[in-house]
Amino acid sequence: MSRWKELPAELHPDIHQLIVRLRRLKDRSELSTRQLAAKTRYSARSWQRYLTCRSLPPGEAVEALARIGGDDPTRLLVLHEIAAERWAEGRVVTAGVPGSAPATAVPTPTDQQPYGRYLRAAVMAGVVALVLSVSVALLLAVRLAEARAQLADDRADPVAATPAIVSESTVPVIYTCRLEQSDGRWYAGLSRTSDTILAYTYMGPEVAEAQCLLRRAGVSPGDIDGVFGPKTQRAVQRVQTRNGLVVDGVIGPHTWKALREAVAK
Repeated sequence: MSRWKELPAELHPDIHQLIVRLRRLKDRSELSTRQLAAKTRYSARSWQRYLTCRSLPPGEAVEALARIGGDDPTRLLVLHEIAAERWAEGRVVTAGVPGSAPATAVPTPTDQQPYGRYLRAAVMAGVVALVLSVSVALLLAVRLAEARAQLADDRADPVAATPAIVSESTVPVIYTCRLEQSDGRWYAGLSRTSDTILAYTYMGPEVAEAQCLLRRAGVSPGDIDGVFGPKTQRAVQRVQTRNGLVVDGVIGPHTWKALREAVAK
């Protein structure tokens, strides 16, 4: 059985539970990460990131590992959805700032003027605020560097890249829909994909393309921001229900076909 590196102590319990379950499934399968890559559409490097919690695995990867390990994919996907919400919330608030401690009142002589106490308290508050600001800025800079390194790794992977996942470093973007019809199919000018898997917490131009097509079909996904959030997920489920598809809130080839060929409402 693999000897796994201990997960970070500040990791949210829901995320911790998901990663532990995935590790057990991997151990049960007795497959290496290279063998997992051969049986799934995700590279060995991606599996190493997922199982060490450097990034949250997409739902398709979780489902694939569940089937390989002989577990129930439905229950594991529910756990994944909860963990994805926790991951999107970020860990800056729960982790706190390392080394910081609440300010303590400094005793002053009873005969000291009141304005002296107020000035000292204001200076202390300013110093604490400055330390907190610098610490948070450094933490976000480290997270941004990790995100850039992950993006570089994904681009170098021989396996086809998957959409990014929402993280603390996500910068909001508003996309413009430029709808046009070609060969009976609709496109919004952001992606011409017809088989990319999109799920909750995914982000990028493919998600924005789907949001434009959802809006054209008469179902509001919220802002066209390229982020697969709760509103987009509910809109996808309504389109799947309307077209008699499996209602899982995940955009796959069948849902793409329904969106691209939908009659405007």
